[in-house]
Amino acid sequence: MADFTLSTTNKTSVRKLTVPIADAATFNGIIENVLTNNPWGCTSWEGAGVSHDPVEKASEAYTARVMYENTLGRVVGTAAARAPNLAGFNAAKTEILGNAALETAIGGSAVADPDSETYACRLKCHAANGEVYSVAFTRTSVRVSSYEDDSVLATIETWADGVPALA
Repeated sequence: MADFTLSTTNKTSVRKLTVPIADAATFNGIIENVLTNNPWGCTSWEGAGVSHDPVEKASEAYTARVMYENTLGRVVGTAAARAPNLAGFNAAKTEILGNAALETAIGGSAVADPDSETYACRLKCHAANGEVYSVAFTRTSVRVSSYEDDSVLATIETWADGVPALA
């Protein structure tokens, strides 16, 4: 019987941020900067007959969280809304914060809870050497996955070192 032999070695590396990214706008700004400026030197590519940009969003989600406080300042309820993009996040958060009927139903005043918000975006990237890999951003980490060449990670790490929010 034949043995399996290793043909590739895909790696994953994670950078845990010392401080969570401040807010959704800052988070989105980082993502848009990568998409617009291509700081990793990615290249366009074609897969299964489909043309791809050098860096593409593969997935994205933003979750707003709101607390309801009674007259003593105690939390009596919460609400959350998950949206597929920043515009949906902002609209949902505004709607929840301004919903008097929901405040009445829960029995407290709506207050934004920005420390509990979550943001996530996964980018699909094509390195100049032909590798397709992913970079996943959350509010508290950056994960580089499915790369083989260590120069891919070195490029992203050098870039991240220059982004204050990713310290």
